Amino acid sequence: MRITGLFFSCFMILFLVSCSQGTGKENTETGSEKSEINSRENDSSMVAVSQAEEFDQFIQQFSSEESFQLKRIQFPIRVIIPNTEHEGMAPMEETITKYDWEMLDLTYDSTYLTRPYDQYYQVVRYKNDTAVVEIRGINNGIYANYYFAMINKKWYLVTLYEASF
Repeated sequence: MRITGLFFSCFMILFLVSCSQGTGKENTETGSEKSEINSRENDSSMVAVSQAEEFDQFIQQFSSEESFQLKRIQFPIRVIIPNTEHEGMAPMEETITKYDWEMLDLTYDSTYLTRPYDQYYQVVRYKNDTAVVEIRGINNGIYANYYFAMINKKWYLVTLYEASF
């Protein structure tokens, strides 16, 4: 009998406690506070997911997928290229549209330094939210800079300077 009374007492206490958690002004505020905490946790996890894109991964995809490359260029893009009609090939500014763009490959392999012709090296320089891919030829006239900017946590090609001759 005592065990039944003890069991019944515990059951009633649990029942009252569980019923009181669902009602009351204080508990309602606690519930809203919990939802605010949950939304803050979701926001912080979304920030972690939407971190800035890594440039190395971006440049690999940029160089291998034409559709990705076309999405990541700010068209129409202004470029500086040598004027082939000018005797000294003076640089001139030109605008390239999406339909005139030719696929660009900026992947780099160290064997480009030792191949028998068109040797060049490539360096990437970072500054804040910009990156410049510099390509310099070795005794062959190759000279180009490709300027990238981080826009909404994604990399975009914004301009280029091509002075190769």
